[in-house]
Formats: sequence, C-alpha cells, structure tokens
Amino acid sequence: MPRSHLSTADVVDAAAALADDAGFDAVSFSAVARSLGVRAPSLYSHVRDLAALRDALAESALRDLSERISLAIAGRSGASALRGLADAHRALATESPGRWQALQRRVGASVVGSGAARAVVELTSAVLRGYALPEREHVHAIRLIGSAINGFITLESSGGFDHSDPAPDASWERALDALDSLLCAWPAGADDDTGNKGEHQ
Repeated sequence: MPRSHLSTADVVDAAAALADDAGFDAVSFSAVARSLGVRAPSLYSHVRDLAALRDALAESALRDLSERISLAIAGRSGASALRGLADAHRALATESPGRWQALQRRVGASVVGSGAARAVVELTSAVLRGYALPEREHVHAIRLIGSAINGFITLESSGGFDHSDPAPDASWERALDALDSLLCAWPAGADDDTGNKGEHQ
C-alpha cells in the first residue's frame, strides 16, 4: 500500500535499511521508492537528488556514531576511553554496515559542517585530553586514530582476516594497546603549527 505523509526521516531510514541489507551502492531513488511503496519522483520533495540522499544517510550515520561514542566513553579516560571510542566505530560497522559504508566516501559540505560531525570530533578530542598531547597535536592524533580504526574495520569487513589465525578480535585488542602506547609516547619534538620542527633536544 502506498505510504502517505512521508517524511524526510522516513526516506533516510529507508535508504539506511536498504544500504544495510544490500550495500551502500544499492541506494538509489528507485530502490528507496520501491521500499516505501511510492513513485521515485515523490522523493524529490524530501531530498534534492541522490547525492543529497546519500549525504543525509552519512549524517544519520554520524549521529548514530556520536551517540555510541558518547555512551562508550562516559566516565572513562585514557586507554579505557580510547577502547570505547574504537569499539563504537566497530559496532556501527558490524551492526549497520550500510551506514558505515556511507562514511567511507567523500561527503558534501553539509555533512562536514553538521552538528553530528562536530560531535564526533569533539568526543574524539575528549578522549585525547586523557593523554599528555598538546592541543595543537590533536588534529594529527585524530587522523592517526581514524586511519587505524577505519583501516582495520575495512580489512575485516572485506574478509581480509578470514583466512588466518588468530581471530580478528585478538588483533583488535593488540592494535588498541599499540595505539594507546603510541599516544602515551607522542613525539615531544612534533612539528609546530607552521610545519617547522620544534627546537627540542
């Protein structure tokens, strides 16, 4: 039966369900419309085009991720908070693979500047405040953490660890321990904001 009183949230939720079930690349106007029992042109009153729909899906994923991180790091600091942060990313990738895939692409400016994106950055910075890193080094540390987490999850989700022992969980634990050690021993002679090497003996 056709849907009446369709909302933008309904459209984004349908896109998320489709992405989780069939993969992010399966998200199209026609596929989302079919899942909602409406004609594809009716979606244009809620989202501008496919790029906007996919960006809305990415923003939805960021909101989900920020909520997961907030719960995972509450009352924690240092290695425990880092683990909560990383586990929140991995849980999203496992439980909602389509939304995770929506974040593994170049997104539009509206997503980059969204409150959800800022929340994820701020929560990651909160974790870093549990380490003795100068504020100016946070952007480098955030990039490192993101690279480590995303790289591991990408390999795991693509089956890269399926044919060797031990199980990925063991390597995940080792990776987080190593990342914690690195953050604890962040180079004291790190570059300053101008890109010049600090004067440190």
